[in-house]
This record gives sequence, C-alpha cells and structure tokens, in this order.
Amino acid sequence: MPTIKPISELRNYPDILKDIGVGSPVFLTKNGTGRYVILDIEDYAIIEARERLSNELIRGRISGEVDGWIGKEAVRSRFAEKANG
Repeated sequence: MPTIKPISELRNYPDILKDIGVGSPVFLTKNGTGRYVILDIEDYAIIEARERLSNELIRGRISGEVDGWIGKEAVRSRFAEKANG
C-alpha cells in the first residue's frame, strides 16, 4: 500500500523520512491532489539508469532506420575486433 501524506506533514520531516525505503516512496499531496514524490536514492538511481538505457535504445533504433540495419554477422565481427584489440 503506498504511503500518501499531505505536504503539510513536511513540518515533521523526520517522521516522513522513516516511511521512505527502497521500493517504498512517499507521495505528497497538495490540496488533496498528488504533487510530489520522495524516493530513496537507490530508487532514483534505478530510474535514471532506465531512462539512459531507454534513450540509448531509441537512438539505436533511429540510427538503424536512418543509416540502415546491420546483420548479426557484422555485429559479431565488430565485437570480435574490439575484444582482440
């Protein structure tokens, strides 16, 4: 069950910090509407890594569509070249 608290409870931020953990963010509301999220730093790092990976995959797809796709043998030879020197 998610932890949802009004933003006014930030006055007692030590109590809010106790509720935050990996995989357990605290959602803050303002006037009854979701407004902010407080995350554990590990969760934030995972989100950033996923975003970077997603961006790289998008760049790769666009590159393949614009410059053309290469076959699996070409990929293998490129990796072999990097591994050998």
